[in-house]
Amino acid sequence: MTTVLLVAVAAVLLDLLLGEPRRAHPLVLFGRWAQRIEARLYRDRRRAGVAAWCAAVLPWTLLAALLQAGLWWLSPWLAAAFSALALYLALGLRSLGEHALPVALALERDDLPAARAAVSRIVSRDTARLDRTQVATAATESVLENGSDAVFAALFWAALLGAPGAVLYRLSNTLDAMWGYRTPRYRHFGWAAARIDDVLNWLPARLCALTYAVLGDTAAALRCWRLQGRGWKSPNAGPVMAAGAGALRLRLGGAAPYHGQWQMRPPLGEGELPRAGSIRRALRLVRGGVLLWLTVGAAMLAPLPFLPS
Repeated sequence: MTTVLLVAVAAVLLDLLLGEPRRAHPLVLFGRWAQRIEARLYRDRRRAGVAAWCAAVLPWTLLAALLQAGLWWLSPWLAAAFSALALYLALGLRSLGEHALPVALALERDDLPAARAAVSRIVSRDTARLDRTQVATAATESVLENGSDAVFAALFWAALLGAPGAVLYRLSNTLDAMWGYRTPRYRHFGWAAARIDDVLNWLPARLCALTYAVLGDTAAALRCWRLQGRGWKSPNAGPVMAAGAGALRLRLGGAAPYHGQWQMRPPLGEGELPRAGSIRRALRLVRGGVLLWLTVGAAMLAPLPFLPS
């Protein structure tokens, strides 16, 4: 347990100090690998998608497991350092702020075109048609959802399985972003990538939602999670964003433009409409959640005062 906590603390510090690698990020290299796998194995069938997922993810997960085992044989500290490095590369805590804060800054200086341009880098909707409130809504939703995907889920799988867990989760999540779309090309081929990502995120997403609830308006967060979470198109993003919106006392969801058409999405949360400050509050919620997880981990290691030493 001590090693798990040290690995998590080291990875979070590396992420906050260094951010994402600017050159030759492993996920960029993996993306090219996945493109080659897709080019060779693509068929408009689910079975082909399963084979492609296995070919893309499992070799690297196995390699991480072998490296961790070999390093553990040499020294547990080397294995721990390798796990911390793997988790650091899987985390996106600092990048979450680097992508979301420009949106808040642009809104605060009343530069709507710049805010639209900044939010277009983190969401898939048609941002050119968004007003100030809709831009703030999009950015806040992205922070809350990616807090689960890019931070808490990575911490969870690294704590559970070490470096192989971090690699398995991050590569699976990356494939979901590449193949997990309900488009004619990926409706069948991308089915495995989408479903496996849903499975891997199921428990971390609910732990993330609970974390948001603990750190914000707990009653509102739990109420919104219970009443609104199931209505969202994603089984994991729904609980996370509903709980986050309730915790922050914000109203998210609603109409958003995709592919030239406005789509009505279920409402999430309750309270006021998002503003520039809402993006900052969402970021503080995610960062506070990471601190809470590390604090709970440290508390679990501390000896209880009423037990004999």
